[in-house]
Amino acid sequence: MRVFLCRHAHALSGEPDELRELSAAGVEQARALGESLAARADAPVVVLSSPLLRARQTAAELGRAVGVPVRVDDALAPGATADGLAHAMKGEQGPVATVGHQPDCSEIAYAVIGRDPGFPVAGMVELELTT
Repeated sequence: MRVFLCRHAHALSGEPDELRELSAAGVEQARALGESLAARADAPVVVLSSPLLRARQTAAELGRAVGVPVRVDDALAPGATADGLAHAMKGEQGPVATVGHQPDCSEIAYAVIGRDPGFPVAGMVELELTT
């Protein structure tokens, strides 16, 4: 299945880590990423998000831009793996966008394609993942 593996957009610093919000620049980054996904012929049919606030906010912008539902899944919390992502995607029909964290995004990409394409904030790579 096609997956658009995304890192959350720029977030404010602070504690607790789980409640860090997107910065104003991060909201704009998330909107731009959402618009780029919405313009694709193979746009995602759902957005899966880490439960952390900055990821949920990024996912909300993606979902809004593409016009698809957002689902929070603990499999995308810090420590996410390619196997956990594949399990979270089971039963989904069509391309899926995910919003997670570093270094997880790099590690998932490496496990799937054998290299780390790099993940700046609001970075994205397209993968084919067996579910």
